[in-house]
Amino acid sequence: MENTLKIEFYELFEKASEGAFNDGFLEILASRFPGEVIFSTSFSYEDQVVTHLIKNLNIDIFTLDTGRLFEQTYETWTSSRAFFKKNIKAYYPDPESLQQFVSENGPDSFYQSVEQRKACCNIRKVIPLKKALNGYKVWITGLRSEHSAGRKEMPQLEWDPDHQIIKFHPILHWTTEQVADYVKTNHLPYNHLHKKGFVSIGCEPCTRAIKEGEDFRAGRWWWEDADKKECGLHVHQ
Repeated sequence: MENTLKIEFYELFEKASEGAFNDGFLEILASRFPGEVIFSTSFSYEDQVVTHLIKNLNIDIFTLDTGRLFEQTYETWTSSRAFFKKNIKAYYPDPESLQQFVSENGPDSFYQSVEQRKACCNIRKVIPLKKALNGYKVWITGLRSEHSAGRKEMPQLEWDPDHQIIKFHPILHWTTEQVADYVKTNHLPYNHLHKKGFVSIGCEPCTRAIKEGEDFRAGRWWWEDADKKECGLHVHQ
């Protein structure tokens, strides 16, 4: 028998006609699931837009601090707290698991193989994510389809079987220009690495600026094949 939340997901999906997933849909989710909707931010351009969209709604916010973030990301975190005046809960890797992994493999083993990199992502991001989502029914993200070939066909509202949660991507179909214009028009704080060629910003050792003409994801795990460039946070079914 399907669980109650999955049935609610189907009801929401069926009722939402094409084009109905606008800003107002966030209000619908916050109202239908009070205190059970959460947004994950990495303080990217996209996430700053979503934070602004939900700033007056009953939606919690969290971030994953991997311990290897850019200093500019922490600066954006600080300025975001002051600007949006919303609490942002932080989740961290399990210290014992991380200590064992680094002790056995070294601090930069993610360069050695895809398996090592994914193991690092699992400890620093995937496991903390599960803790962050525990107890919630709706997960809001700042994903955009332009950022990955695997996200081109992603539905804006979907059921996440791994976390047993409803997942909504409010700006999935926004263009890069729309995002940048929104940030500028609303004077939102942003990570200044975006102005230096960094499009997708993650951990410092695994992120670089992209060159003109390169794909959006070229700056993440650039030593790997393009089809392996996912960390496990957003596994599209």
